Amino acid sequence: MRTLLQLAGFLQFSILIASALVPRVLNWRRNLAGLNPFLRKLFWVYGMFIVLVIIAFATLTILHTGAMAAGEPVARTLCAFIAIFWVARLAVQFFVFDARPFLTNWFYALGYHGLTVIFSVLVLIYGWAALSPEVFR
Repeated sequence: MRTLLQLAGFLQFSILIASALVPRVLNWRRNLAGLNPFLRKLFWVYGMFIVLVIIAFATLTILHTGAMAAGEPVARTLCAFIAIFWVARLAVQFFVFDARPFLTNWFYALGYHGLTVIFSVLVLIYGWAALSPEVFR
């Protein structure tokens, strides 16, 4: 479980690499230019808060892998919350977003589907850490 949780922490940091590419790939400068300045700034602020949450999840996981792997109650609750976050992200990806217009080459398609796999792996790791009895740790 420790190894899986450490992997989860590092996978979340890898997601941030893809996140850094999003404004350029989706051409935010042009596509957001028509918005009211308040809404444009709000969009960026929401994006930064999501980045900070992912940094927090990754950092907490790496720093407290032992507590999470041991199944301490607060750590299990945190794992449950992180699993719910990534389940919600997958639900948005499947039922809200239509990324097809932006998957214009093999690299973008590979990245999009690779992120889907990573989100799924995170759900499985954190879900297992949250729900599994100590006998499986």
